[in-house]
Amino acid sequence: MKRKTPLITGKVYHVFNKSIADFVVFNNDNEFLRMKNLFKYYQIKEPPYKFNYFVKIKTKENFDEDFSLCLSDREKIVEIIAYCIMPTHFHLILKQLKKGGISTFIGNVLNSYSRYFNTKHKRGGPLWEGKFKNVSVETDEQLLHLTRYIHLNPTSAGLVKKPEEWPYSSYLEYLGKIKKINRICSYEDLIDISPLSYKNFVESRILYQRELEKIKHLILE
Repeated sequence: MKRKTPLITGKVYHVFNKSIADFVVFNNDNEFLRMKNLFKYYQIKEPPYKFNYFVKIKTKENFDEDFSLCLSDREKIVEIIAYCIMPTHFHLILKQLKKGGISTFIGNVLNSYSRYFNTKHKRGGPLWEGKFKNVSVETDEQLLHLTRYIHLNPTSAGLVKKPEEWPYSSYLEYLGKIKKINRICSYEDLIDISPLSYKNFVESRILYQRELEKIKHLILE
């Protein structure tokens, strides 16, 4: 079924979805890493194989670099600007590069992860709530603040004290701590800020966003 409002090629969107009934769908490093690799793999226009088969034919030695090199010269349908994977949900900031690119990307990622998770845990049925949600990003300022909000999700939820302690987001990429060949995101053309300035920008908001999260829970309970 097509979306009522088609997503526009060339525009940037905040995309998010969560599991049914807040079911924990990322339980350990392997599951978080699987989702990160799916993000990276399904950016490309025509994946050579289903991801499960692709993983099987690649050697475990130097997998990250082999994986990155294999995808580096392929055309993309989306660019990932930022992401954060939480135990029950995920956030992405995506730029659509091809018509229908975001819907195709999200569909491939969620279907692949659902098959992996259900096989691993011997369960059936859907994992995710209906269609993914999206909000268009209209200004550079909105984009910058949105990346901060996304990168602070783990601290706001009390999972870590500092966002750099959470390895399942793009925050370490923004700090320049991930080798270029292993990065998932492409943000330099849209966000012009040094790693140190960005770190200060994000960490200045930790307590404020954490308090907002507490208030939100109090209101909703």
